[in-house]
Amino acid sequence: MFLSIFDIFKIGVGPSSSHTMGPMTAAARFLDDLRGGREKEPGAGELASVAASLHGSLAFTGKGHATDRAVILGLMGFLPHTLDPDAAEALEAELRTQKTLSPEGLPTLAFDPDADLVFDYGPALEGHANGLILRAFDASGLLYMQETYYSIGGGFVMTEAELAASKHGGADEFHAEKEEAGYPFPFGSAEEMLAMGAKSGKTIAQMKWANEVSHMDAQTLDRRMSEIWGAMDGCIERGLRMDGILPGGLSVKRRAKAIHEQLQQESGQNLAQPHVVNDWLSVYAMAVNEENAAGGRVVTSPTNGAAGVVPAVLRYYRDHCIGATEEGLRTFLLTASAIGGLIKHNASISGAEVGCQGEVGSASAMAAAGLCAALGGTNEQIENAAEIALEHHMGMTCDPAGGLVQVPCIERNGLGAIKAVSAASLALRGDGTHFMPLDNCIEAMRQTGLDMNMKYKETSLGGLAVNLPQC
Repeated sequence: MFLSIFDIFKIGVGPSSSHTMGPMTAAARFLDDLRGGREKEPGAGELASVAASLHGSLAFTGKGHATDRAVILGLMGFLPHTLDPDAAEALEAELRTQKTLSPEGLPTLAFDPDADLVFDYGPALEGHANGLILRAFDASGLLYMQETYYSIGGGFVMTEAELAASKHGGADEFHAEKEEAGYPFPFGSAEEMLAMGAKSGKTIAQMKWANEVSHMDAQTLDRRMSEIWGAMDGCIERGLRMDGILPGGLSVKRRAKAIHEQLQQESGQNLAQPHVVNDWLSVYAMAVNEENAAGGRVVTSPTNGAAGVVPAVLRYYRDHCIGATEEGLRTFLLTASAIGGLIKHNASISGAEVGCQGEVGSASAMAAAGLCAALGGTNEQIENAAEIALEHHMGMTCDPAGGLVQVPCIERNGLGAIKAVSAASLALRGDGTHFMPLDNCIEAMRQTGLDMNMKYKETSLGGLAVNLPQC
C-alpha cells in the first residue's frame, strides 16, 4: 500500500503504537465488522457477548503497555486519535462494574474484562509477534464471528487475510498498484527514489509532495502537516513542564523538566561546553518519551517507543540551526516520511518483529534524512545520512524493563536524536557517494531482526529487562 506521510506520522496516545494504538484500532475495527453485516458463523443466534485473547509480545508485555486497557477502550468505540482520556477513564470504570458494552449501532454486549480478556503466554500466532483474536458469541455461547488481527508496528493493523496478501506482493505488483493509483513517483526502494529524483530533477521532499497532492489538495496537506508538527512540539512543551514519577511501578522519575531548567539557566552565561547541544537534543526527546510513558498525546514517529527522535531533531533544527524556515520544517517531515515508508515497506518498524533497531533505528534514519534535507542536502547526501544513522543502530534489542516504555526507551530516544544529527552532518560533509547503500542496510536490518532471539524482541524475557537493580 502507498504509505502517506500521515501513515508514518499519526497522532495518538502512549505508551505504545503497536501495543496500545494498534490493539485499540483492531477492537474498533471488530465492532465495525459486527455492524457491517459480515456473515456470521453458521447456526449462530443473536449477538450477545464478545471476548479477546492477546498473543506473543502483546501478551508478554501487554500489562506494561496497557494493551488490555487499549482493547477495552477499542471495544467501547474509542480510537487513538480522538481519545478523550477523562471520558475513557470514567466509562472504563463503569464497564468494570456493569460488565456490559453498549457500542453504537449494536445490541448491549456482555464483556467482563477480568474473564473475557485473556493473556495467552503460549507460542505467538504464526503471522506476527503481535497478535490478538477477537470473538463474538450468541446467547448460548456459540461462536458468532471471529477475526485475527496483527499489530505490525507504528499503529498499523492488518487482519490475518490482509497480512497474508501483503506478503505475496513483489516489486512488480507494488509498482503496478502505485502507478494504477496515480502516484507519480512510486518508488519502492532508495535506489528507485534516487533514480526518479535524478530523472525528474526533483528533491525527495518534492517527489513525496507530488505523491501526496495526487490524492489530496495542497491546502489540506499543509494544514495536516502543521497539525503533526504542532502535536509534536506540544508534546515536547508538556514534557518539559511535567515532573513526578511515571506510572507502572518502576518508580522512574521524570527528568526532562529539571534538565531543561538547568540548560536555560546556563544559556547566555558563556559557561556551557560545546557538547551541551547534545543535552538539548536529549531533553527534547526525553520530554516526548516521558509523556508517552505517562499515556499522553504523542505522534508515532514512526512508533510511540521511538516518538521522541524526530520531534527532537525538528525542534533542534527550528531553535538551534542557522537559517531554519517553515519550509524547512515541511521539507524535513516529507523527507523523513519517505525514508520511514521505505523501511516499513522493505523491513519493519516493529520492535516485536526486529527489535529496537526497527524503532529507534528507523526514527534516527528518518530524522537524519529530514535534517539533511532541511539543511540543503542533495538526494544522495540525504540517502547517505539515513544509511549512516540506521547502520549504527544495527542489532539493537528491544528489552523494556517491566514491559514499560521507560527503561531504556526514554534515554535511547535522546541518543537516537544525537546520532541523527551526527549522521546528517557527516553526510553533508561528503558528496553523497558512500560504500553501503541504504537499501542494503535496510535488508541487513530485516535479516538481523529475523535472526534475533525472541527474548530480545519486546517480550521482556531477556537483556536489560531481566537485569534489574537489586532493591
